[in-house]
Amino acid sequence: MDERIIEYFVPEDVGKMRADKLFASVIEGVSRVRLQKAFDSGCVTFEGEVIDKRFKIPHSGWLRASLEEVFVEEAPKGNDIPLKVVYEDESIIVINKSSGMVTHPGNGTGEDTLVHALLHHCKGALSSVGLPDRPGIVHRLDKETSGLIVVAKTDLAHHTLAKAFSERTVKKRYLAIVSGVPKVLSGTCMERIGRHPTYRTKMSVQSKGREAHTDWKVLKVFGEKASLVECSIHTGRTHQIRVHMQNLGFPLLGDKLYGFRPNRFSELPIDRVFLHATHLSFAHPESGESLTFSEPAPNDFSDLMNALDEKIS
Repeated sequence: MDERIIEYFVPEDVGKMRADKLFASVIEGVSRVRLQKAFDSGCVTFEGEVIDKRFKIPHSGWLRASLEEVFVEEAPKGNDIPLKVVYEDESIIVINKSSGMVTHPGNGTGEDTLVHALLHHCKGALSSVGLPDRPGIVHRLDKETSGLIVVAKTDLAHHTLAKAFSERTVKKRYLAIVSGVPKVLSGTCMERIGRHPTYRTKMSVQSKGREAHTDWKVLKVFGEKASLVECSIHTGRTHQIRVHMQNLGFPLLGDKLYGFRPNRFSELPIDRVFLHATHLSFAHPESGESLTFSEPAPNDFSDLMNALDEKIS
């Protein structure tokens, strides 16, 4: 077992048990040393709030530990990697992340993450929240997902943005190319999401999972083969769009983890999960000014859509 993130929903009947003892009693295969390092690194939360090992669970809710930072032996150093900077001031920087770039260091990553690039670009001037390996990182995009991501350069900006994400005042829209064509042009998915009970690198729809809310609408169809879909997410669950679209029967093109079947598209240029964060809107964490950013999908999206058009013409 080598999980990066472990989660447990604390039921109502658990008394005020200490967090470390509760984890030890319900989670198998994770050493107490690794859990202790997670607590020491501020990587254990209850209902989104960082807790220490002596914290007594007051009521039901989600207990979560991120073990990724345990593997980081030293703080990452800046690396001169080109970035697509959309906006930057003394408080924040907004990046149009390329597909293939990991957001922050973790187990098995190299020195080419977004954090490495930002440390070089910003000359180390990133929020100290998340040190050593996640300075400034308030939210993240999957490796293969391209698009908009905001990073904090000051601690005040980091805490304010984190609160905005938690309170769901940040607006996020994505473009996805999915397999198949929905019978209706728009809809909402409210299925709860939790870690897959068997395949621990996956998430899945679960009745006892965490609340998840995705609105979607079809922008274009390619015969009966595929669709371009816009997704607005109101929660930020891991792999949320990918899980919800698979659950609806329309897995994202390239997403083998969540049901994509390559044999149906063998002649098309599908070499990543086709998901792009196209719109990001939030209040500036220090001035309060309303900021809105939009970035069109990259060339590989248009190349694939052109190829799909040719297939149906």
